Amino acid sequence: MKISPKLICCFLLLVFLSGCKKSSSTQETSTTKPEPAASTEAAPATMAPVASAPAAASAETTAKMAAAEWALKQDEIKKDPKGQWAIQATASSTYNDAQGMAGLSANQSTGSPNVDSYGDNGAAWTSKTPDGGIEWLDLKYPKPVHATEVRIRESCGSGAAIKIEVYDEQGGGHAVWQGTDPTTELNYLMVKFPKTTFKTDRVKITLATNVVPGWNEIDAVQLVGTDQ
Repeated sequence: MKISPKLICCFLLLVFLSGCKKSSSTQETSTTKPEPAASTEAAPATMAPVASAPAAASAETTAKMAAAEWALKQDEIKKDPKGQWAIQATASSTYNDAQGMAGLSANQSTGSPNVDSYGDNGAAWTSKTPDGGIEWLDLKYPKPVHATEVRIRESCGSGAAIKIEVYDEQGGGHAVWQGTDPTTELNYLMVKFPKTTFKTDRVKITLATNVVPGWNEIDAVQLVGTDQ
């Protein structure tokens, strides 16, 4: 049977169109949107050690700055031209009844500070017994001045001072401070007050040794004042 050329052309056209559709389908499948790639951003847990390094360095720097500031303050106090250190001292009692310049005697609180770390040290004064109650330390200075401040360097059992008195040239006592001692560790209790109208070369410190358990030791006491 003779096939019409027109039919052959129609048949070929249908085959061609069918193939384009399949190709198009294949292309759509191959270009389907891929799943998002895994994020390359590090998880917080991974970043934590990196973040902690600067924090540790910052804490160390802060500690060093505080230590340097403390050292400068100690040096400033020692060299204060208006300050003077005691040359003689007596006390209500001393550990092991120490006399003269024996360790822990009253005279160990004279001179400039020489205890460099917090804790029991023979270069400071302490009372005969710990936690016994009221004790006192009485100090004499090189020259009488119109006093403006007293600085007590506490070196063990800090925080037991309850009263500071200065004495006029006739021997009369004048309380310049009375209260709760906030001192902790190796540090100064620094008490400022209006300049005295009289001159003084004597300071008396009263402690309540039962307030802070254990031995309460004083390394040095500075009297600050002026001639006029």
